[in-house]
Order: sequence, then structure tokens, then C-alpha cells
Amino acid sequence: MASPVLSAVKYANVTKGFLRDAVRCVSTTSSLQSPRRPKTGGKNIVLVEGVRTPFLQSGTTYKDLMPHDLARTALKGLLKRTDVNKSDVEYVVFGTVIQEVNTSNVAREASLGAGFSQKTPAHTVTQACISSNQAITTCIGLIASGQADAVIAGGVETMSDVPIRWGRKLRQMALKMNRTKGVQNQLSLLFRTLASKPALLEIPAVAEFSTGEVMGHSADRLCAAFGISRIEQDEYALRSHSKAHWASEKGLLSDVLPYKVPGVADTVVKDNGIRPSTIEQMSKLKAAFIKPHGTITAANSSFLTDGASACLLMTEEKALELGYKPKAYLREFVYVSQDPKDQLLLGPAYATPKVLERAGLAMSDISVFEFHEAFAGQILANLKAMDSDYFAKTYMNRTEKVGTPDLSKFNLWGGSLSIGHPFGATGVRLITTAANRLADEDGQFALVAACAAGGIGHGMIVERYPQK
Repeated sequence: MASPVLSAVKYANVTKGFLRDAVRCVSTTSSLQSPRRPKTGGKNIVLVEGVRTPFLQSGTTYKDLMPHDLARTALKGLLKRTDVNKSDVEYVVFGTVIQEVNTSNVAREASLGAGFSQKTPAHTVTQACISSNQAITTCIGLIASGQADAVIAGGVETMSDVPIRWGRKLRQMALKMNRTKGVQNQLSLLFRTLASKPALLEIPAVAEFSTGEVMGHSADRLCAAFGISRIEQDEYALRSHSKAHWASEKGLLSDVLPYKVPGVADTVVKDNGIRPSTIEQMSKLKAAFIKPHGTITAANSSFLTDGASACLLMTEEKALELGYKPKAYLREFVYVSQDPKDQLLLGPAYATPKVLERAGLAMSDISVFEFHEAFAGQILANLKAMDSDYFAKTYMNRTEKVGTPDLSKFNLWGGSLSIGHPFGATGVRLITTAANRLADEDGQFALVAACAAGGIGHGMIVERYPQK
């Protein structure tokens, strides 16, 4: 009997009532180009190695750490894993989403803490859930433009200690208080402010500024529009956790670094969010966003996560000169964006055909798929969109659908639903896992894709390095 997930993919149909407005995609051009001749100034850019701290649920073992602590640990782990000379690294770029105000340029603080020279430049980028993807492509740009031959890209997020601000009126009062002389005048200012019933705190929310909608609410609407049922979502989430558990037990998640957290007795050696369950147990959870009838729950959503990642990128020539055997070539990539209200999480559906066209590849050429799993329903909605001629013609201005990825090649070592999703660090995990899977499964090309807040998406082609 076919599973609900497979049926959802095979018999996908997108209703004509879905999405009211036309879409304007902003991405790279659609000109075809061989993966072996990327637009990188004639240079082959390679992934030498990628590592990450264990990804942990927020509020657990990393709760007393700052973002730069995690980022520094990832950098030190990468240095130890590769034995690269710090003087050979010419630039460091990190991605993050919710910045710690004391270390706003976390890339610089982490690199200094990891022992890099004060003369090694570093900067931080942010692009929601694809922030470390942006760090990687920023580094590709540095190499392609001839500014560097060896760079480090990474990302970090700490959700255990997000910056919580006073409300605006209280902040304004505090600033005025510094300029107000005399205790009586200061008390008068305080009482006037409190009398206006100001908001006491501003807590960061995973919501769109342009629409005011929480991402989970948008995911619930997306599932309803594409006809994704609760059981299909729970089944896919169970698949993610089961595959991540299997990969972890088999030692396939080799990018994970052991981390001796200060003040904690036991060394952290694995992710702590991987928890295979049963459909029966998952079905008991209540709707998390649209209550009581929504289908998004804690069990089929990615969870708030702390973690950091880092990868070493070089020109192929530099890597071979230093005696490295690269893992993979980083080939074509695209960024796309669309309506953040009704298409917030459809980035992979838009990015996949574009990046395949740029690389001169077809879906059948891809051996490994690594897609970011924000929600199980988001994954299934993207798969349905990719398998719909109507969606392709109506919303993407394409002549036909790109087709559905083969699930026997799709996220076989788990994904963000199970491993975790530190917003700024997931991109490096995706790229590194794609490269490691290519080697393990004897494939040539991998396709990495992800959605992000703002209705943005990313896709990249990774090619296995020749095994000579």
C-alpha cells in the first residue's frame, strides 16, 4: 500500500484557487552553462571540509553560551579537522539572524577568539534561514573576483538567549533620563511614561515584518492550499527523524564536532533533537498555530535550535597546492524571491528549475537532494508545486513542471525537522551533508535548496570531487 507521503507527491495537483497574485521572481539569469564551467572567473571553487557543533534544542546545554562561543568552537574544530594554517585563510564570513548586540559582527569576534590574525578580515551577513548559504556564496564571490584563494564561511544561532528589549516608550524614557537633571524631574518623567501604559518588552518573533504573519501560520495556510493533510505531514516528519537517527547511529554525520561545554561534565557529541516517535504519538499533539483545526504541530515543525557551523573553501589550485583532497566542487547557485504572503515557503520550487538550467542539468542527473525542512508541510507543498504543470505555467512563467525529486535520494540522513535548525548555521550543514552523501552514495551531482523568511529561496549544485 502506497504511503500518504508518496501519494501526495505522485498525484500532486495544485488547485486553481491557490495564489491570487502574479509572481515576479528575482534571481539570476536562465542561461545554460555546464557545471564544469561555472561563472567564477575561470576558477574551480572547492569545498575542502565542513564541520558543525552538535545542534541542540534551545534552552538545553548551550543555554549559557553566547553566539561567538559557538562560532569560535566551530572555527577551532575546522582548523583542527583540516590542520590548515590560519595565515592561509584570507577572509571569514559568518551568517546569523538574531544578532547579539555585544557581538554584532560575530564573524570578527569568533575569528579573533579562534586565534586568527587581527589582519584577517571578517564580516557577518544575514538572510534569514539561508544566512550561511549567503556566507558561502559571498565567499565564492571573494574567490571568483580574485580577492582570496582560501576563505571560511559559517553560521551561528543561539535561540536560548535572544535579545529582549524594553518597549519603545521605555527606551525613549531611558535615553531622556540621561539628559534630565534632578531627581524630581526624573521621577516626573518616569510617572508620565508609566501613565501612558507603555509596552514593557519587545520579544523577537519568527514573523514577517511586511505581513505580520508568523511563519507557522503561513505554513498552515500553505498546507491547506495544497491539500496537505496532517497525516502526510506527520509521516514525513517521522521519516526525517528515523533517517537522522539511522545516520547518526551509523556514524554518517561526520561533520559533528565533539564539544566540551564549559561547566558541563559530559562532552556533547551528538544532536539532541533526533527523536523517532510513532504516528500515534504524534497525532495526539494539538495544532500549534491555527487553532484548533490547523495541521502544523510541534512534531512536524523544526524546533528552536542552538548551533554553529563552518566550512573551508578554496580554489582547486590552492587546495591541491596545500595537499588537500577536496570533498566537492561548488557549482552554480541562484537566489529567488516571491510573494512573502502566499508564497513565503516556496523558495525551493522556484530555485530548483533555475539552478538546474544554469548548470545544464536535468532532475534525473541529480544523485543527492538536500532540502531545508522548515516544516514537513512546507516540504510536501514544494514537492507538489514542482510536480504541477499548472503551477509552473501560471506562477513561474514556465512551459512545464520541473518534476519531483526522487524520494529515494531525498534527505536520506534526516533534515532540519530532526537534526535541528539554528537559523544562521543550517546552510553549511546542507552543503557539507550533500558533499558527504555524494561520496558515500557514489553520486556526481547534488542539489541543495532552501526557503527563508521574506519569501526568499536558494539553490546550489554541488559536484563530487573526482576520486582519483
